[in-house]
Amino acid sequence: MTQANVDLIDRFYAAFAQHDGRAMAACYTDDATFADPVFTDLSGKEPGAMWRMLTARSHDLEVELVERAAAGDTGSAHWIARYTFGQTGRRVINEVSSTFRFRDGLIAEQRDDFDFYRWTRQALGPMGAALGWTPIVQGSVRRKAQAGLDQFLAREG
Repeated sequence: MTQANVDLIDRFYAAFAQHDGRAMAACYTDDATFADPVFTDLSGKEPGAMWRMLTARSHDLEVELVERAAAGDTGSAHWIARYTFGQTGRRVINEVSSTFRFRDGLIAEQRDDFDFYRWTRQALGPMGAALGWTPIVQGSVRRKAQAGLDQFLAREG
């Protein structure tokens, strides 16, 4: 099962690099959960929808899978995303560590971690540098991201 899970991680990030959010979504169980510093509590269809939304929005996205591993029903990955943040036009280089729990050959749980303040400094520029560490700015980013996902899901019907 370990090699199958490594292959699943490879397939997931290859789809990400190809901007194929549908293929990424197909890597999740129906009751999957996802969390990162921006999308703190997604479940069910939401994780796959998030990737479909993000890959559809980012035209210059580059994804590099730096390392990955799996043992039993868990796995990890370290990856780098390079893209232009659409709301500001600023270039972002985001280094992310992911952990996974697998079930039935799919991702049942994914937790991504990255330096949110570093991200706000890049994505939001001077405002992010000055205030990106504050709960007010981070909360605003989270609310806008969730609202965007909610709208995306509503359009998908």
